[in-house]
Amino acid sequence: MNALIIGILLPLAGTMLGSAFVFFMKNEIPDRLQKALLGFASGVMVAASVWSLLIPSIDMATNGCSPDVGELSSSLKGILPAAVGFMAGILFLLLIDELTPHLHIGSQKAEGPKSKLSRTMMLVLAVTIHNLPEGMAVGVVFAGETHGLTFSAALAVSIGIAIQNIPEGAIISMPMHAEGNSRLKSFLIGTLSGVVEPLGSVAILLLASILGVALPYLLAFAAGAMMYVVVEELIPETAQGRHTNLSTTGFALGFVLMMVMDVLLG
Repeated sequence: MNALIIGILLPLAGTMLGSAFVFFMKNEIPDRLQKALLGFASGVMVAASVWSLLIPSIDMATNGCSPDVGELSSSLKGILPAAVGFMAGILFLLLIDELTPHLHIGSQKAEGPKSKLSRTMMLVLAVTIHNLPEGMAVGVVFAGETHGLTFSAALAVSIGIAIQNIPEGAIISMPMHAEGNSRLKSFLIGTLSGVVEPLGSVAILLLASILGVALPYLLAFAAGAMMYVVVEELIPETAQGRHTNLSTTGFALGFVLMMVMDVLLG
């Protein structure tokens, strides 16, 4: 139980550590570094979506951990929950994105319905939207322990997300301080953006315990939600302006790191 609690809280710890950079750095994060960090975060999330979520979803469904689908072939039986869950995750984040006023991470562009919320609050909402699927992913891989996933594989996902949360926390707290907020307030805002992750993990764990046969769908759902964040928020930011090659390099490093961790610890 203690190990499970640590695994759930690791991503939040990564966000807190990144947010604490505001106490040691004077200015905003240089554009080159921000590009590389956003690319790295994208790589980690894409690798986690594929290796830690979609592939286990297909394996579980193929081996019988899914609702009865009649006379479907084993291949279709394995891919159906992954496809349905993935699209559901995409649509879920799309709906949240449309209904919530927020700023794109790393930019000044506001989206969602018109709102009188401050820029600070809109940025917090944006990062909360970003962090929700990560928390869901951690919860669902730990829930998968009862269906063939190992604890070390689940821990690899938690560690990978915690690592990519470090630069993400800095990307939030540093601009907050640059806008005139105190270092402490900027740190707290950055940390607050990560609180949704353990909450999302616990919610998914509880849901999975009730709907065990739906676990392949939940794995793919988390993958779809994470991929939405990458395509909608991170990649557009890394592709704008100069130094896009650094974003590509960061993506490659993040993807390989998460892939290696998943294979070695899985």
